[in-house]
Amino acid sequence: MLLLLLATLLCSLTTGFVFAFAVVVMPGFRPLPDRDYLRAFKAIDRVIQNNDPLFMLVWGGSVLLLIAAAIINPSGLEGTWRLWLIGAVVLYVVGVQVPTMVVNVPLNNQLQATDLDTLDAAEVQQARAAFEPRWVFWNWFRTVAGVLTTGLLLVLLNGG
Repeated sequence: MLLLLLATLLCSLTTGFVFAFAVVVMPGFRPLPDRDYLRAFKAIDRVIQNNDPLFMLVWGGSVLLLIAAAIINPSGLEGTWRLWLIGAVVLYVVGVQVPTMVVNVPLNNQLQATDLDTLDAAEVQQARAAFEPRWVFWNWFRTVAGVLTTGLLLVLLNGG
């Protein structure tokens, strides 16, 4: 049960992180002028990309512990409960981790590689238009998947 509890805790923290971006960070940046918006996002992303050990432990640990909990199954979940756990793993990997690696991180990297000081106003506006709607959409996707996963894990902890 401890493994499932730790996996749930780390998945909850990860979900809270993407949730905070969805409801606070990105809406807070929205009214900024294009260049300031992109600079602000780059500054936050730079902290993440510096591989902060605690952030990496929570983010990477969430998926590793969740997969381990499903494979090892120390909580002894059986039947439908076990299927729910496997469903939570699939939902979390496909709904949170895959979009992060396939969409959000590549967009972040592309923005990090952009020298905003060399772009004129129209190019900066175009860079934001190429970044913001797609990033925000997929972050909401990750948020919903994370919330559903966390809810499922809490049910499993309570009733499994």
